[in-house]
Formats: sequence, structure tokens, C-alpha cells
Amino acid sequence: MLKKLLTFVFAGIFAFTLAACDLDPDTETVELGYVNWAEGVAMNYLAHAILEDEMGYEVESRMADAGPIYGSLASGNTDAFLDAWYPFTHQTYRDEYGDLIEDLGYNFEGAKIGLVVPEYVDIDSIAEMNDYADEFDNQIVGIDPGAGIMGAASDAIDVYNLDDIDLQTSSGPVMVQALSEAIDDGEWVVVTGWEPHFKFADYDLKFLEDPEGTFGESENIHTVARAGLSEDMPEVAEFLSNFYLDSEQLGNLMGMMNEHGDDYSELEIARMWMAENEELVQSWLPE
Repeated sequence: MLKKLLTFVFAGIFAFTLAACDLDPDTETVELGYVNWAEGVAMNYLAHAILEDEMGYEVESRMADAGPIYGSLASGNTDAFLDAWYPFTHQTYRDEYGDLIEDLGYNFEGAKIGLVVPEYVDIDSIAEMNDYADEFDNQIVGIDPGAGIMGAASDAIDVYNLDDIDLQTSSGPVMVQALSEAIDDGEWVVVTGWEPHFKFADYDLKFLEDPEGTFGESENIHTVARAGLSEDMPEVAEFLSNFYLDSEQLGNLMGMMNEHGDDYSELEIARMWMAENEELVQSWLPE
């Protein structure tokens, strides 16, 4: 089935490439920014594929930490970012840049951040971590230092007096690898985690309770753009405003990215997903 689907998808890509040769040389380019977080990568490349294949734009996708992306949006060098977490994780960026960015609405509801452990770990609250610091190898496995979740994790260390535990910076993929290796060995591990993420489908995990609320409440993921995008690229802004995935849809997309990521690029996998979800994709396009 997958082989047949890939044949169809890549035949379509080839046909689109030929058609693109006839595009106006002044075809507009959309600049997308994304962070190396599973849901952000998945949504970014799905939007990238739709903008190119369905709407005829050229698209450039560039990865960076969240802070530089917000700065680039504010300066007008990046057009859109599909992984803005409000009202907690990225609120400091929204406060800082204010009118220099445009909020196009949420694309996912019910997102959550916190400290995550395997289900077999015998504690349920961040407040218990100091008593088991050795079991966690005296560390929390984090991600890139510019991520909002890292600031919240640093606050949690202070609020819960986790004096014997250090927050280690890494990246999303490195965090998942550390989690996977610990679970394979039956060891305790705590990571900065968020949902939606494919790791919750792959492993039995739980968020540690956060009675002090250092990680905030449930959030929504928004698409944000540079100021003025709605005026000079109205079709792009309309599409991005329409773009919305529920938990099952985004989980399926992230699962495909994770499963086939060694063999295909993110853009190729996004096009596979498009082929399987054509009706949904069409519903997002401007009228």
C-alpha cells in the first residue's frame, strides 16, 4: 500500500515540478520559520507543501530557536511561524514584540508542557524529585535553550528547590533518544516534554504533577506572522488562518514523520500525508 501511495505522490510531485517551469519568474516566496520540535516540524512542512503544490508559491523553510524566529518575524524577514504556544510558553515573546507580529489564530487546541517520566517511575509529582535525584542521574534532559519550556523548567528547579538536579540543554531529537534509551534499560529518566508529540504514542509516559503551576495550564498552538502579511499576501494569511489539526490528525502526521524520517525528507512525507487527507487539505485553501 505504501509503495503504491509513494508512486502516486512522487508522480504528482514530478508533474508539479514540470508545471512550475512555466510559472512567472516573479512568483512570490513565502519564508517559514520552524523550531526542531516534532509538532512544529510536521506542521511547517505540511504548510510548506500546500503553499507550493496547491497555491503556487515558492517556499523557504528555515529552522532556528524560538527567540530568533520571533525576532525575524518582528523584522519582517520571516513571514510565518506555526508553532507559537500561548498563553504561557511563548508569552514573553508576544509581550516583547507586540504589534510587530500578527496572530492568525490557533491551529491546535489542548497543548501541554511539563516534566515527563516513564509510567513505571514511582513518583507522581515534581515536588518528590529531590528525594530521588540519584535515580534521575541528577538531571532533567532538556531541549534547545531558547525554548519556553526550558525557562519554565528552570523556574521549576527554583520553585521546588531541586538543588541536586541540573537542567541539561540538548535538542528535541536528543531528548527523545535519551528517553528511549532509558526506557529500553528500565532506568528512571525525566525530560522536558510536551503534548502533542509522537513519544506519547510510542511509550507509556506521564506528566509529573505541578502543584505550583510553574508550567502553566493547557495551551493552544497558534500561527503567527509578520505584521502586514494579511495585507500583502492575503491568500497566504487566509490559508494559514484556516490551517487546523485535531489531536488524531496531528498525531498521525507526526507518526508518519517519525516512521519514515530515515528514508524520506519532511517535505516528501508531508506530501504523502496530503495524498491521504485531500479533503481536509482542500478545506483550508482560500475560496
